Amino acid sequence: MKYHIVQLGCQMNISDGERVKEVMERLGFESTDDESEASLLGVIACSVRQKAIDKVYSKIQKWNKWKNKKNLITFVTGCVLPADRLKFLKTFDMVFPMSELPQFPEMIQQYGIVSPAGLMSIDRGLQEMEKPVLNIKNEAAFQLKGIKFPEKKKGVFHPEKGIEDFWHITPHYGSGFEAFIPIQNGCNKFCSFCAVPYTRGREVSRPSGEIMNELKYLVEKGYKSITLLGQNVNSYGLDKKGKEVSFASLLEMIGEFGNSSGKDFWVYFTSPHPRDMTEEVIEVISRYKCLAKQIHLPIQSGDNEVLVRMNRKHTVDQYRKIVNSIRRLIPQATLFTDIIVGFTGETEDQLENTRKAIEEFKYNMAYIAQYSVRPGAASSRWVDDIPKDEKKRRYHLLTDELMKHSHEYNKNLIGKTMDVLVRGKDRKQGYLSALTEGKIIVRFPSDNTELIGSFVKVKVESAAPFSTEGKMII
Repeated sequence: MKYHIVQLGCQMNISDGERVKEVMERLGFESTDDESEASLLGVIACSVRQKAIDKVYSKIQKWNKWKNKKNLITFVTGCVLPADRLKFLKTFDMVFPMSELPQFPEMIQQYGIVSPAGLMSIDRGLQEMEKPVLNIKNEAAFQLKGIKFPEKKKGVFHPEKGIEDFWHITPHYGSGFEAFIPIQNGCNKFCSFCAVPYTRGREVSRPSGEIMNELKYLVEKGYKSITLLGQNVNSYGLDKKGKEVSFASLLEMIGEFGNSSGKDFWVYFTSPHPRDMTEEVIEVISRYKCLAKQIHLPIQSGDNEVLVRMNRKHTVDQYRKIVNSIRRLIPQATLFTDIIVGFTGETEDQLENTRKAIEEFKYNMAYIAQYSVRPGAASSRWVDDIPKDEKKRRYHLLTDELMKHSHEYNKNLIGKTMDVLVRGKDRKQGYLSALTEGKIIVRFPSDNTELIGSFVKVKVESAAPFSTEGKMII
């Protein structure tokens, strides 16, 4: 029996998908890239963009037609807004929040399906099945919890409840050298454009002991790039004051382990909120080699009035003070950001203020999104008054500004020899693609795929706006 999962959205969804795959494979299902071969079809959805939700509807329409010819089960999980959830309940067999993933084996039983692994213990039930031996030191072990389900088939969303049990599932890592570690879930900020508080619930911090165990396991296994994930990573621990460490303290624990491990690896985090970014966090990053000198700090807009409408609770000047601290304490750090263009009511002057912010902060990368209305978010009650063509124009204007500063930074790398992590084959024939510690793309000529997943030294010889090129130094 085979399964196929469609993953949409951000790094958090990718990380969640690693745990979904682990549950499927523990039940004895085999992964397939061909959805037509699967008897279990699922989507990890993303309600942040309408385009991603449209893909979900497209998939389920096709899959439901297949049910006329063969037996299959469909499910959807991930980030799902209440409005979408109600529609999905009418089209998918199972709809559940990611926090209920540990209960998935029993959901399958509710449909009268015997999984391959379940054939070995049909009398005892899946919840009593002996746990296979794991070659992993992570104390957060896979669990199958016995529960009682309501009479109806379809699950009910409780986005926060049970997230700790979800974290207890050991991931089926998608790479042998890069990994994600979720440290926090949910959001308390309620930005007016954002659906996350409605899809993932309130902020919940994962126990620091579990985080450290997973990180130590990955480093011992030779992982080179590890990213701490959360909707607001730097609010880590605030929901458990007195019971859990702060984000700065967590980074310090990681830094101390890095110093004692004797291993070379880089630890990143995404995404922080300017409101919770302290100078202590920046100072800790400056002191430890394994804490990567790359900061992703979303600004969203360079205009204070727009920031108020976005309910961001920070001003451009407050953001500037954080950037100044980064430049002072970690002068070599690269700076990434998120920007929304064409937000409701955005004027030309306000757009110009955002362009000026890009000019001032000289970002190495900015993920610029054209505003789209998300049902349930506060801004959905306002008229989306910027036409699509105008949003595109503004997007290109800001992208052009970004390219100038990214290109200038990259040109200053020419002649420098840098440590880079080789990630795979480049689109350019005969080249490999790598990332610097600051996540700048470096391509270099080589056919040696055995280098993938390792650190090498490359001397930069040329630069483009979002990448560089060089040669490996042996």
